[in-house]
Amino acid sequence: MSARGAPSRRRPAGRRLRDLPTGSFPFLLLLLLLCIQLGGGQKKKENLLAEKVEQLMEWSSRRSIFRMNGDKFRKFIKAPPRNYSMIVMFTALQPQRQCSVCRQANEEYQILANSWRYSSAFCNKLFFSMVDYDEGTDVFQQLNMNSAPTFMHFPPKGRPKRADTFDLQRIGFAAEQLAKWIADRTDIHIRVFRPPNYSGTIALALLVSLVGGLLYLRRNNLEFIYNKTGWAMVSLSYIHGSSQAQFVAESHIILVLNAAITMGMVLLNEAATSKGDVGKRRSKSLLICLVGLGLVVFFFSFLLSIFRSKYHGYPYSDLDFE
Repeated sequence: MSARGAPSRRRPAGRRLRDLPTGSFPFLLLLLLLCIQLGGGQKKKENLLAEKVEQLMEWSSRRSIFRMNGDKFRKFIKAPPRNYSMIVMFTALQPQRQCSVCRQANEEYQILANSWRYSSAFCNKLFFSMVDYDEGTDVFQQLNMNSAPTFMHFPPKGRPKRADTFDLQRIGFAAEQLAKWIADRTDIHIRVFRPPNYSGTIALALLVSLVGGLLYLRRNNLEFIYNKTGWAMVSLSYIHGSSQAQFVAESHIILVLNAAITMGMVLLNEAATSKGDVGKRRSKSLLICLVGLGLVVFFFSFLLSIFRSKYHGYPYSDLDFE
């Protein structure tokens, strides 16, 4: 028989399913249901994560640090899914707790959070929150935490490790130190911007204005400042007019003048090497520098005037008290 006349050996497509074993149908059905369930669960997780991030971004737009109670802590920090890092400050800010360190640490924490919130690198991968003891006692109990303030980092995946707790006792709670710790834990670098502090400058301006106002009001009774006879009487009373002798009181006066000059030099050195917050350091350094400079100029001029009164003909002077 020729090949053209040979009968076809192909089976109809409808018979293939009938050829499968009877027990394979429940397995295929279960596999199909499992795939549908996994796909639906994954989509549900994505929707839940999107809702959480959207809510956190809305809170961050209102305030750099949002407060959390127990329910919010469990929903946004402890419960998955989560693809963001959360920095939490556990504190006790209520007045009855009398935690002065908590208030100081909160100020630095606010500076850090504001620096991140208003920086160009701000994104939805890092958020700042706070749990107060009186608003989240159950959270403190859950974490076995019995001290405040405490800073913790909750990573996107997994539980916090030992390094995710900030070593406040050893490092301190300055915003710059917190930013460095966050960069080590999250690879997100925050440049700290401190608001300008003009308290020292304002205090100095008020002092100068007060002294200047008093001098202006009593401008007709300031002859004693320019009275050379008065200064000469003071010099004659306690300062010997010759370089060959010296009164006992004169020795004490010279000692006091040198001590004042030394104090001024110490203040100048302190102003140049002071450490601390950038904003506070500038105003504090300016005030210390002006006070130290005033001590050095005034008392050295007084000392130089005494030297001129004892060594007649000495040509150099600073502020002439004679």
